[in-house]
Amino acid sequence: MTTNGTQDRTTQDRTTCAVVGGGPAGLMLGLLLARAGVEVTVLEKHADFLRDFRGDTVHPSTLQALDDLGLIDRFLALPHSRVEAIRLPDPSGGAPVAAVDFSRLRVRYPYIAMVPQWDLLDLLADAAGAEPGFTLLREHEVTDVVRTGDRVTGVRYRTPQGEGTLGADLVVACDGRWSVVRRAVGFPSRQFGVPFDVWWFKVPTSHPVGGALMPRLTPGRALVTIPREGYLQMAYLGPKGNDAALRERGIEAFRAEVAELVPEVADDVHRLASMDDVKHLDVRLERLRRWSAPGVLCLGDAAHAMSPVGGVGVNLAVQDAIAAARLLAAPLRSGAFRDAFPAHVVARVQARRRLPTAVIQGVQRAMHARAIGPVVAGADGGPPVGVLRLLRRVPALSTLTARLVGVGPRPERVPVWGRRPPTPAPEEGPVGRRLSP
Repeated sequence: MTTNGTQDRTTQDRTTCAVVGGGPAGLMLGLLLARAGVEVTVLEKHADFLRDFRGDTVHPSTLQALDDLGLIDRFLALPHSRVEAIRLPDPSGGAPVAAVDFSRLRVRYPYIAMVPQWDLLDLLADAAGAEPGFTLLREHEVTDVVRTGDRVTGVRYRTPQGEGTLGADLVVACDGRWSVVRRAVGFPSRQFGVPFDVWWFKVPTSHPVGGALMPRLTPGRALVTIPREGYLQMAYLGPKGNDAALRERGIEAFRAEVAELVPEVADDVHRLASMDDVKHLDVRLERLRRWSAPGVLCLGDAAHAMSPVGGVGVNLAVQDAIAAARLLAAPLRSGAFRDAFPAHVVARVQARRRLPTAVIQGVQRAMHARAIGPVVAGADGGPPVGVLRLLRRVPALSTLTARLVGVGPRPERVPVWGRRPPTPAPEEGPVGRRLSP
């Protein structure tokens, strides 16, 4: 049985579908499969979801998915802010230009909701826990796969109480870019060079700062500010492999750089106590050449590590999960995976999701090469003047970029069988704060 999405039986040794990783892809897939009547078990290595600096951007298509699931009222009751546009600074001193304008989209939720990822995951886990076939095993760290011949037939895991195995008709790896399952199976990948890394940190402040998601650029570095409830979340971009040198310069030098790039918070940067408050992200951009093998499938970051450009990682992972649930629910429920492995069924997931992934990664690679890379290498910051002029003259272009970023090249809708009527939100709850840079 499940209680609020948490398993209270520790002796389970078999399930129909074992999902490795309780992130957006894993919990969305688990919720949908459970609603389809499939027995599904999600293994999450941590005791909770409280980890900073994970993807906190919930895009319009993901908001629509939450609406379809009957969860949108509960989601919107969470503390969150709303971003309706992404603007580029004008080096000539003119007003920033909207490069991505979500408010122009003809969708039900024309904005990005900024919410701590743990709140989104708790919401999905709680909804899934109401389904009789769903199990969430917390503090279950998958360490390897179980094989029978050339087929994966389960996973090995360890817990604070010891080690165990869980058999499954299908194992789905949703355990991120450092996927244990992917490494155990040996999936080949195509890697794309990235010229920069990101350092995430928070600056508590009460000062309003305009330009949400607007980059601040100077030769050799860039910084993006994301207004949140009571603080600014910041992403500092610098040359790849520069973490040791950045830390060696120390917190005083880092504070000075932040104050120079964002003078509005110069009085608040002292709240960065030490470089321990600055978390390094080794940015990777890669895509598996094949996402499946007998008994196993990779989704989300386990199949395609994304750059933080556009904040699209959560959106793509959720869409992967929705597509996979639609294609796999019926054969899993019927037992088609029990004795044989219908490779053609699983291959359809990659066939459907490969193109949108490649398109988004192509856009990210172009941004790396033409915008971010030159800046972190020391070139003058700022977008090309010609681009800014074109965006001012043809505002509709910002709608096209908003659709690419906020909806995606191939949006996925929750299947009819996975939809539910709206679940009422608590009587009192925080309201989203609109941020239109």
